[in-house]
Amino acid sequence: MVDTPDPRLPTSPDEIALDTAALRVLAHPMRLALLNRLRQQGPATARQLARHFDLDSGAASYHLRRLASGGLIEEDTERGNRRDRWWRALHRGSQHDPAERGGPEGRAYTQAVALAAAETLRRAAAQTVPGMSDEWFAVSAFTDVAVHVTPEELAALKGELYAAITRYRDKEPAPGAAAATVQFQAFPADPPVEP
Repeated sequence: MVDTPDPRLPTSPDEIALDTAALRVLAHPMRLALLNRLRQQGPATARQLARHFDLDSGAASYHLRRLASGGLIEEDTERGNRRDRWWRALHRGSQHDPAERGGPEGRAYTQAVALAAAETLRRAAAQTVPGMSDEWFAVSAFTDVAVHVTPEELAALKGELYAAITRYRDKEPAPGAAAATVQFQAFPADPPVEP
């Protein structure tokens, strides 16, 4: 029998395992994008986030209040005033294990993650890649690889990749380090078309 690594990305103390209520809140790609922006760039106002995402500031405020009601962000009371409310993420990351909490909430959240990842790639293609330095461009990766695996083999592959990601996520940043986005999707390809 092959020793299969745990296929879940291990949580760290500043990460949250998503419960059903949080999955419902995050089942909207814009909320997921706003949360990720707060996690990566730090506290911001609804107006700043609306400008970044080309969104109406009222809509941004609504989504931020929903994130707060789900226990994912909070108002940063040390900044701003009543007119300019600042928001900050409560956790560095979140985890969802479909094997433990699938159902309609888990599937809706997974769809939101896929849509948010697609939007991140679209923004990278339009804004990041054209102005990226040669040094960062040379080490970036934009790949799409097909593999033929069983569900057990896909779980093992996922575990191996998560182990590598965890090593880099949990280390102390080296001098000159910059935030990098690592996206990982693994799912069955469309079934072949019948002749």
